[in-house]
Amino acid sequence: MRDSRGTVAVIGALSLVAVIGSAAFAVDLNRGYDQRIANQRAADMGALAAALAYKAANSEMVLAPTAQDVVLVNGIADATVTATLVNDVPTAGTKAVKVTVTTRMPFALGTAMGFHGAYDVGATAYASLNSAAQIGTPCILSLASSGTGISTSGGATINTPDCVVAAVSTVENGGTGITAKNIIAGTGSVINNYGTLSADLIRYGNSFTNPSWNTNVPSSDKIIKGTTDITDPLADNVDLANARALIGSFVAPRTLANPVTPAGADWTIGWTPSANIAAYRSGTSANYTIPAGNYTIGKLTIDGGLNVRFASGSNITVANGVSIGGGSTVVFGDLNLKVNGGFASGSSGVTLGNGTIEIGSGSISFNGTNSIGNGAVTINSTVNLGGGSSLSMGTGNHAFQSVALSGGGWMKLGDGDLDVGAGIAVGGGSTLAAGKGDYRLGKASSGDAVNLSGSAVMLMGDGAFSANGNITTSGGSRLVFGKTTNHLINGNMTIAGSVLFGTSRYTIAGNFTNGTGGTTWPYTSSVTGLTYGNTLEGVSVSGYDMAGVNVSFILSGTLNLGGGAKTKLVAATIGTSGGAIADLLIESLTRSATSWGAGAQNIFVGAVHLPNSDVTMSGGSTTLSAGQCFMLIANRIAATGGAATGSACTSITGGGSSGNGTGSIGLVQ
Repeated sequence: MRDSRGTVAVIGALSLVAVIGSAAFAVDLNRGYDQRIANQRAADMGALAAALAYKAANSEMVLAPTAQDVVLVNGIADATVTATLVNDVPTAGTKAVKVTVTTRMPFALGTAMGFHGAYDVGATAYASLNSAAQIGTPCILSLASSGTGISTSGGATINTPDCVVAAVSTVENGGTGITAKNIIAGTGSVINNYGTLSADLIRYGNSFTNPSWNTNVPSSDKIIKGTTDITDPLADNVDLANARALIGSFVAPRTLANPVTPAGADWTIGWTPSANIAAYRSGTSANYTIPAGNYTIGKLTIDGGLNVRFASGSNITVANGVSIGGGSTVVFGDLNLKVNGGFASGSSGVTLGNGTIEIGSGSISFNGTNSIGNGAVTINSTVNLGGGSSLSMGTGNHAFQSVALSGGGWMKLGDGDLDVGAGIAVGGGSTLAAGKGDYRLGKASSGDAVNLSGSAVMLMGDGAFSANGNITTSGGSRLVFGKTTNHLINGNMTIAGSVLFGTSRYTIAGNFTNGTGGTTWPYTSSVTGLTYGNTLEGVSVSGYDMAGVNVSFILSGTLNLGGGAKTKLVAATIGTSGGAIADLLIESLTRSATSWGAGAQNIFVGAVHLPNSDVTMSGGSTTLSAGQCFMLIANRIAATGGAATGSACTSITGGGSSGNGTGSIGLVQ
């Protein structure tokens, strides 16, 4: 017993089991750690891939198959893979895709110690989803930083089932209801009274209030607290900035001057003619024929009841006016005519052929039926037509100091530029119809470049347009703008009749008001023989009083609608350089309030951008999109008194809001 030889061997033998066991566990744990690293790598890649697939398909059905395929591609064949959509990860109100990869690891050397079977090695990864994509792009967007941004009351509704109703501050439904893809109050509250809130998600920054008895709201898992950064998607739009820079611009009308008319002998063409023209009379009859020649005349007087013809090929100047008596028929052939001192056509009217016509200052009146052929016409005075009189002109540039039509008189101009220095006034029952060309209009002392009284009509062809003054129309009137790149209006546009806007951008240095109701399109003109307003650019506008297709309006003032106005305005889908801006319908930075009320019925397609204005829709008015896209961006938006607004699109401009997540798909660390 005292013999100690072999003791170490005995102790070593007894310890061998523990040493071998520890080594076995170390090997198995190391294998587990290696597998966990592989699983984590596969889970990370699977989560990212599943998140991308979810964004593309917007369906949870794609999550598990996508993650399983990625794990398999990474060489892990026997793993259990789960993929789910989870809420409030990484922050409240955001979502993420969770992928878990689990493998069974059998014991290897551990079996030497009697351990049989296997153990689980798992790894989990989260891929955050872009919160902006989840929230979506607002169709109704309030930018007010405090107070109530969006509100409904008195039976009013907001209906945008496929896009978002969002406010930087509070959304309050005191009306019939708000239907939206999502309802977002960025830093404010969502408040509901007796009405309905219908949305896939309600997200609020402060609080959610709803009566306990009112179950017409989404389930609690769809009502999430979390702040949302909301910005103006058009705040930095370069096209808008360039368009605003043109507000107040105009092209001045051509400056007019009196023609040069040297002094000459007076002519009296009558029953007792002056000696210098007696030879042109046919015997003692009422008929005169003036042969071709160059004539310098002092005053030209033609008595009533005569037939007078000036042969073509002449050049005639009259220094002291033309006066034609009642009942005379006077025809000027193809010639050049210059007149100072006034021009009175007589009761039957006058006919002038092709040539250059220049009439200077003095009283100008065209009574009866008058016509002027092709050629430039310049009248440095007011062109007056009344009492059912008419004046038609052929092609050529036309320039007048001003135009005043009344009493059913009408004037028709062929293609060519039109310059009017001191405004156009068309009275009730009268018509001004002009062809294609550039329009340059100055303003009268009233401030109006165009003024249409009740039942007056003004029809314009295509061409550049500039008005240095207001455009004002009365109930029952009709106004047609042609197509061009940009209409420049340096003043207010106040519409109380019907108007058609040709494809263009309209730059208005003032307010745009439609207070009409009653006179709708289409309309057939007895002057031109054409029908206006069945369609514009292939879009039906029949039944509306104010309509435009492929148009953008850039204002310094605001847009007010009332009086039962029936408006259909459609923005362009493709922008034109210097012209209509894609998807932009109306834009103004004014801080003045905007009112759409008194039964106004509006179809708006495109974005209405009034970021500093409070918009009130009231009086049973409707502002809808006819199944297309409408976006309203304003400081505050209130729908009251049975008003209804809505949109059928998912978005127009893109951007506009984001949650406080990562801002893009990425792994949550």
